[in-house]
Amino acid sequence: MSKLVAPSILSADFANLEKEIKAITEAGADWVHVDVMDGRFVPNITIGIPVVKSLKKVSSLPLDVHLMIEEPERYVEDFVKAGSDYLTIHIESTKDAAGTLRKIRELGAKAGITLRPRTPVEQVLPLLPLCDLVLVMTVEPGFGGQSFMHDQVPKITRLREEISSKNLNCLIEVDGGINAETAKICREADVFVAGSYVFGKDYRSAISTLKNA
Repeated sequence: MSKLVAPSILSADFANLEKEIKAITEAGADWVHVDVMDGRFVPNITIGIPVVKSLKKVSSLPLDVHLMIEEPERYVEDFVKAGSDYLTIHIESTKDAAGTLRKIRELGAKAGITLRPRTPVEQVLPLLPLCDLVLVMTVEPGFGGQSFMHDQVPKITRLREEISSKNLNCLIEVDGGINAETAKICREADVFVAGSYVFGKDYRSAISTLKNA
């Protein structure tokens, strides 16, 4: 079974985002991954609600929005209204992860949970029944172009065991340093997020390689 590929526009040409999205769509991408950073939860600042709304107008692919922001519960309704199809929050960024995940689903989007590399995977296991997606970060969130952290791979295996044993309908996504070689290491995942690997070379070749990792 081929993998889903969600190119991260953090590595795209921001002056030509519509052109970039059309290019990855034609190259076979499944989703568009959108990193939202607030300068508080992570030190960097990126795009917000108006840009997501604009992306939705030009993208035929689902928008996979990763909120790296404090108190995401304050903003999930706006992000869903803007066009987020998948909306992922960090367990470390909210005091009510379960309630926020429920709210995302009630608003009609798919709910995701994620965790920093230093956070034990056991912290998200009780939340999996409320999730359509769980994202494993194989770099420290906040910046693109980082090196893959091999010590995070066991989290994928543990999640696969939990999801299978409880027969949950929850995808495993992995983000950070994904390329042809690291994708093979993460073969138990369902969705690969890749930035520089896709946008730094031939889009179609890169996406095809990841799909068949």
